[in-house]
Amino acid sequence: MRLRALAAALAGVLCIAAASDPAERLTDPAQEARARAIFQDVRCLVCQNESIDDSEAELAHELRQVVRQQVRQGRSDAEIKRYLTDRYGEFVLMTPAFSWVNLALWGGPFLVVVLGAGLLVARLRNRSADPELSPEEAERVRRLSESDLA
Repeated sequence: MRLRALAAALAGVLCIAAASDPAERLTDPAQEARARAIFQDVRCLVCQNESIDDSEAELAHELRQVVRQQVRQGRSDAEIKRYLTDRYGEFVLMTPAFSWVNLALWGGPFLVVVLGAGLLVARLRNRSADPELSPEEAERVRRLSESDLA
């Protein structure tokens, strides 16, 4: 059991070390901390379910360099994110900004279900349980049933 825990801890340390090469880090600790915070909100476009901070893909490495370069140049977080979204699209952000397109994307399925349920209820209400026959139809049914009996 202790061997497994030690192996897991060693694997975790190696992953952290691989994801953050000390030679790439910014010299100013405040800038590096800011860059790392931005890394957490930028999606790796290769892995698609990891941030560039967690990913070991080559594109994630390049995006980390771009973000560090932008931080070094003194750009704000919003400017850096705008640069990345202009270049790669809004999908690059782990938490996309609120927009009407995103609202339609997330709310559309719920709206379709609500409209479908409303349509179903309306159709069921309009359907009568026992439709009445007109006098002509009743006479025709009576004649048909008499002819079947004879």
